Amino acid sequence: MPASGQKTGPLLEVMQGQPVIPVLKIDRAEDAVPLARALARGGLPAIEITLRTPAALDAIRAASAEVPEAIVGAGTILNAAQFAQAEAAGARFIVSPGMTAQLAAAAASGDVPLLPGAVTASEIMAAAEFGYSLLKFFPAEQAGGAAYLKALSSPLAEIRFCPTGGVSAKNAADYLSLPNVICVGGSWVAPDDAVANGRWDEIEELARAASRLGRRS
Repeated sequence: MPASGQKTGPLLEVMQGQPVIPVLKIDRAEDAVPLARALARGGLPAIEITLRTPAALDAIRAASAEVPEAIVGAGTILNAAQFAQAEAAGARFIVSPGMTAQLAAAAASGDVPLLPGAVTASEIMAAAEFGYSLLKFFPAEQAGGAAYLKALSSPLAEIRFCPTGGVSAKNAADYLSLPNVICVGGSWVAPDDAVANGRWDEIEELARAASRLGRRS
């Protein structure tokens, strides 16, 4: 398995820039710009717009073009074609629930850094063979939560994670206290009903609270 190498610098800058990266499922592309602005005002400029809706690519395109203060990423990228589409739409980082040779090749030939997912020790070791030291841990709570990640911190000390999946305001601090966690991903900062009803001030306040969550320096 050839090592391709991760574009660690730009990705690490995103991950270290804020304790929580909002994970967003946007149903209406027109919501992307006010949502990105609200999150950035609240201190969370880096956002992950997931490719789980037909509006996702248009949302990435709009937020990237119209909200310069935002760092727009694309999530739920499953293959090289989606990687290329997200990159063309303006995504500045790519997130995947897993890791494949096809995705690694797409990332190696593109300019946008990839944050792939891994859960088991074997998956993490396989990603490391590709040259990846920054990984998404998904689905975090269902896979064993903070206790599981803590157990990985000694044997896989060089790997650092962004846990996502079941992470909330109630348990985010548990993850952020771990030596192998840089940031977490969560959807609680942009509740579906708040987005649907344009309650951008509420989302800004949720983002502000999340941006203040404690983490290791």
